[in-house]
Amino acid sequence: MGEHCGGGRTDALDYMQAMLGQLRTMALAERCDLLAYMIEMAYLEAGDIIRGDQPCRFQGNARGLDVPGKKRDRAS
Repeated sequence: MGEHCGGGRTDALDYMQAMLGQLRTMALAERCDLLAYMIEMAYLEAGDIIRGDQPCRFQGNARGLDVPGKKRDRAS
């Protein structure tokens, strides 16, 4: 199993997952299928993190985000 965020199930993740569920319902009501799908993926990811099935942080730098321990090349 993956590492737990903050020692286990947190109020913040529970809240985010609840809000994502509501946003998905709204997106479906407005017939925004792709948006609803993306929100559902975030909802499922939050659930995986809560259960400890996914780590809280990803390893890698696919979107140019700062990741601890990795140097970032900057074009200046």
